[in-house]
Amino acid sequence: MMNTDVASAIRFDIAGGPEVMRLVEVEVGRPGPGQARVRHAAVGLNMVDIQFRSGVRDAPARAGLGVEAAGIVVEVGEGVTHVKPGDRITYTGCLDTLGAYSTERVMPAAPLMRLPAQIAFDTAAGMTRRGLAAACLLRRMWPLKRGDTILVHAAAGGLGLILVQWAKLLGLQVIGTVSTVAKARLICAYGADHAILYGHEDFASRVAQITAGEGVSVVYDTVGKDTYARSLASLARRGLLVCVGTTSGAFPSVDTMQLGARGSLFVTRPALCDYIADPAERDALARELFTHVIAGDIRIEINRRYWLSEAVRAHRDIESRVTTGSTIFVI
Repeated sequence: MMNTDVASAIRFDIAGGPEVMRLVEVEVGRPGPGQARVRHAAVGLNMVDIQFRSGVRDAPARAGLGVEAAGIVVEVGEGVTHVKPGDRITYTGCLDTLGAYSTERVMPAAPLMRLPAQIAFDTAAGMTRRGLAAACLLRRMWPLKRGDTILVHAAAGGLGLILVQWAKLLGLQVIGTVSTVAKARLICAYGADHAILYGHEDFASRVAQITAGEGVSVVYDTVGKDTYARSLASLARRGLLVCVGTTSGAFPSVDTMQLGARGSLFVTRPALCDYIADPAERDALARELFTHVIAGDIRIEINRRYWLSEAVRAHRDIESRVTTGSTIFVI
């Protein structure tokens, strides 16, 4: 028999600006085979949410928004053994976890990870996706070694701050780009060796100055179109450009002849889903992340908290780049 319990959730009927989102009541139902019913305590906001809402990425009709949240397992369906009712969990994913902007939901159980008691739900919602992304970028993508120098764009953002801290744990030298003096101070407080105000100086020239003309081993570019050419120019011979995000627009097509002419460079466009598709690898990365957070070696900066009813304002704030660190909904 259908459980008629209802939850609050964000839905949108057509792609568009923040105003297309609306808060509605939805039936939750009971979990089927391979599913779990989860009650959220906090929900993460990510740039991918804006891409789904605006139509840059396709989403199933009325699937809702949000791919990251933390909370409690209420009920599990047949065949689910890695979590049980009462477990504290966190999760992130892609299409398989769409619908996190809700107070309670039924979803596939596979993405759920047990959350240590030492990590608060707010912290988990602000770090699970960004933390796993940082783990993949630093631990799986390139053979970085102690003493290497990296460049992190938008270093004061949620992902950027985790990257800065984790890179320092690995013994790397970190250059970060930011938009304001306040953000420059923030990333230096979190361990960055150099902060570049990209609106006031050419970051490629500044990188050349900092590295005595050698360039950096890896550039993590979360901006896209506006920074692509100068990111390539910032790389050392045989360096890697990681095309992480597209806040200024899509990255241009790769000119392979240019890569050769600039020093046999590498370019990759990673999708987190491909790096956490194997549950064993995902859980290993999560354990490493959780260990650093519990030890206090990686601090999670949550500077904006909203109610679900404030989703329109939250998206507008993110798009206007007034936020730093992670942004979450509190339930």
